[in-house]
Amino acid sequence: MAVARSLPAVDIDALRRLDTCIVSDAIETFYVRLRNTGFADASIQCVFKDLPPMVGYAATARLRTEDPPVEGGTYHDRTDWWNSIVQVPAPRIAVIEDMDKTPGVGAFIGDMHAAILMAVGCIGYVTNGAVRKLPRVREMGFHLFAGNVAVSHAYAHIFDLGAPVHIDGMRIHSGDLLHGDQHGLLTIPAEIATQVSAAAQQLQQKQQRVIDVCRSKRFSVEKLRQALKDLG
Repeated sequence: MAVARSLPAVDIDALRRLDTCIVSDAIETFYVRLRNTGFADASIQCVFKDLPPMVGYAATARLRTEDPPVEGGTYHDRTDWWNSIVQVPAPRIAVIEDMDKTPGVGAFIGDMHAAILMAVGCIGYVTNGAVRKLPRVREMGFHLFAGNVAVSHAYAHIFDLGAPVHIDGMRIHSGDLLHGDQHGLLTIPAEIATQVSAAAQQLQQKQQRVIDVCRSKRFSVEKLRQALKDLG
């Protein structure tokens, strides 16, 4: 697994002050990917919509929950997974693809595993599967993005540490920079990561000028046309 190069803390903080929609808009101005790529679809929901934006680096793996182990009643935690996580720059986000035919039969993350992930520098968890123990995890301030909520952890076990994963419309490699909030989740391309926050701020200013024109008592279609032209 290649170790990603991390952004300066000031750039991470600047991205945290932006919502995911304006980050998405800013990325589009660089023309580095198609507009219908780089983000998870609506099947992945932000569980705690009141938390501030989540920004961090993906620590990937895969998960199954349906089948019991060949021997014994449960799977043991893989401590090598924790070692894999800390190879990724902080702040970290655990990103787990549920490989079961029906994702979300069981939930790997509850309050105990959220605490473990926080101890190894994770600020959130992303999965196309399930999560549980929501009130306790919310108290920790730990972000959850998931396909559904489940009662049981079933036979949850982790494998394929550091492998590329697919989270319902979005391909994520270990070390990718993620941004998520109540609107959804996206990746920030590494080649423009240091420029995104400045581009987003400029775009916000241009968008606000359009809003101001629309709210003005002196509104006219011509003024709106010019404001939209300036938006680009």
